[in-house]
Amino acid sequence: MAARWSSENVVVEFRDSQATAMSVDCLGQRAVLSGRRFLYIVNLDAPNEGHRKISRQSKWDIGAVQWNPHDSYAYYFAASSNQRVDLYKWKEGNGEVCTSLQGHTRVISDLDWAVFEPDLLVTSSVDTYIYIWDIKDTRKPTVSLSAVAGASQVKWNKKNTNCLATSHDGDVRIWDKRKPSTAVEYLAAHLSKIHGLDWHPDNEYTLATSSQDNSVRFWDYRQPRKYLNILPCQVPVWKARYTPFSNGLVTVMVPQLRRENSLLLWNVFDLNTPVHTFVGHDDVVLEFQWRKQKEGSKDYQLVTWSRDQTLRMWRIDSQLQRLCANDILDGVEDLIDGISHLPEPDKTLHPQDSEPQHNSGHGDEEALKEDFLNDPLVGEKTDQLGLPQTLQQEFSLINVQIRNVNVEMDAVSRSCTVSVHCGNHRVRMLVMFPVQYPNNAAPSFQFINPTSITASMKAKLLKILKDTSLQKVKRNQSCLEPCLRQLVSWLESVVNQEDSTSSNPYALSNSVTPPLPTFARVSNAYGSYQDSNIPFPRTSGARFCGAGYLVYFTRPMTMHRAVSPTEPTPRSLSALSAYHSGLITPMKIRTETPGNLRLYSGSPTRSEKEQVSISSFYYKERKSRRWKSKREGTDANNRPIKAAGKVIIQDISCLLPVHKLLGELYILNVNNIQETCQKNAASALAVGRRDLVQVWSLAMVATDLCLGPKSDPDLEIPWAQHPFGRQLLESLLAHYSQLHDVQTLAMLCSVFEAQSRLQGCPNSYGPFPQRASNLASHSRYV
Repeated sequence: MAARWSSENVVVEFRDSQATAMSVDCLGQRAVLSGRRFLYIVNLDAPNEGHRKISRQSKWDIGAVQWNPHDSYAYYFAASSNQRVDLYKWKEGNGEVCTSLQGHTRVISDLDWAVFEPDLLVTSSVDTYIYIWDIKDTRKPTVSLSAVAGASQVKWNKKNTNCLATSHDGDVRIWDKRKPSTAVEYLAAHLSKIHGLDWHPDNEYTLATSSQDNSVRFWDYRQPRKYLNILPCQVPVWKARYTPFSNGLVTVMVPQLRRENSLLLWNVFDLNTPVHTFVGHDDVVLEFQWRKQKEGSKDYQLVTWSRDQTLRMWRIDSQLQRLCANDILDGVEDLIDGISHLPEPDKTLHPQDSEPQHNSGHGDEEALKEDFLNDPLVGEKTDQLGLPQTLQQEFSLINVQIRNVNVEMDAVSRSCTVSVHCGNHRVRMLVMFPVQYPNNAAPSFQFINPTSITASMKAKLLKILKDTSLQKVKRNQSCLEPCLRQLVSWLESVVNQEDSTSSNPYALSNSVTPPLPTFARVSNAYGSYQDSNIPFPRTSGARFCGAGYLVYFTRPMTMHRAVSPTEPTPRSLSALSAYHSGLITPMKIRTETPGNLRLYSGSPTRSEKEQVSISSFYYKERKSRRWKSKREGTDANNRPIKAAGKVIIQDISCLLPVHKLLGELYILNVNNIQETCQKNAASALAVGRRDLVQVWSLAMVATDLCLGPKSDPDLEIPWAQHPFGRQLLESLLAHYSQLHDVQTLAMLCSVFEAQSRLQGCPNSYGPFPQRASNLASHSRYV
């Protein structure tokens, strides 16, 4: 180890450590470097004065290591190795393993201590599970989150105690640990694998993702269809994390050449060029973390560990911090700070008004801050920072390509006018947004002229819109676009019902509004019938099970496909709703992509859900009295009962190479081979294997003691030349080897081996040829 200072930056070399991970404790005093043989504990205040080691015995490298972020637990840190997490305790210069967390079945990819609860630790693995552990009881995880794909990153939200995020290849899932059954939100973030994930330190809805696709993207998971901003790069991005000051971001690139500078500092408000490049490391930076700021100091220190086996501490002074600041937000903070320091009113003049004046001053301060942040220019900046979005920003993100829909938006008056034309119906509506929107405050909806729908239709539509908006604002999510989709979908369903009463119920009127364009995300309000990720239901299938049975099912013989047999089956369940609404034909479904089938029909009602099934319209009943009389009956109300397809369980044990019952009945008495052959022949007869009865009869003759070796070999024919000797055994082994009957082969080999040992022959099979032994051995691989 060697230490040197360069431009007030500390450089410490650990050439023999072979460390793959690094972590800095919450007090800023120590760093741990994790190698295969040792864990190095480095004193960051005096890194050149030596370090302590914790010995470890493992053939696996440490994948992730992290100190507990709470002061009261600052002496704990966790390190993952293959499928296990070890909890270490470092006190008074000594370290030891306290306990281990074992639950994952595949390698652990990441871990993270909870920000608000010092006892909780979350781990992610390739085995598709995310476990939340309580270190007070490490026997099993307290919460288990299950995903379809393995998670590569897991991070707790820095502002919400129940929220965490995981990355799965190019996707991100947002979880609530109180609802572990499914993720609360999905983000299709990148086209390639995500290497880094970091939550914004001040806003609970914003996070940054870095990926193999050469980009860093910023997200508000309340609006997962579109990223807030993007940082394009020329090379893959290994890590991207927010700074603890101003609006900075530190990224680690994957260098194309060994000596390229890969550690960069950015201003999230200006991503055109980095504000600073950290020059010094000769190889890619594996990990970087911030030291706790010392009391009274305005400088920060960034601690980095590189593949070049050097630990560096970079000083970030106030001048470098200002490069990451936003002038607009800094201006409003200075202004608000100045207001807060204004002299208070003279309380002696108006004592009765002192309290209202104080409240009024505080309200003016908040109003000034809100008006400033609602400015469009400031809103654009705060959107990148991750602050709550303004109404102007929501208006700018509305999909204006919806056909027959016109939206006139006015952010100043906090209102918008929606006009929809569908068939013969016209709807014009005024939507007013309260000041608290969308923080649990829903907008109001009011019909204005010209609106052509009836009073009852207005009441139904208002209820749908209010329910949709309340469902969104309860989660602090914007609701304008979901309400627009519900409005158009409801009008289309009304037009379809009116057209169904015409003379041709299967023909659509020319005035029907074309289907909505594809949206990148479908809310749960649209039901599972429009989920293009669910495979199309099967009408027949078969599976083998380990108990020797084949289970298969078929559709009723009275049902036949309503489409041409040459037309392929649809790929997803979303096609069912398209069939049900009659909007498209089977051939149209075949040519449409799954995404375009999502919104062909509105949310099905309760009665519609009961009717929607694959057998109700994709397959039709045969119009035959013969089939009806045989397959249908009536229920208690004298209504016809349609026959369902059969589920058949077939015994296929005869096709298996091992007979289960025969294996239970077989015996092997090495002291009496004749009895063994006789009882095995009886067992074969009991289960109906007459061919094996003959085999065991021949084996009983071949192992008779009269065929054994005599004192004078000239008195009789040797066993190898006897008709029941070598030729018989070789023919039996060859025959059952060709049939792949490993059960019979194993029993014959065991019987003849036992007979040879019983006769005291030193070589395998004694009087029986070694060639037979080789043939039996070869049969195991046939």
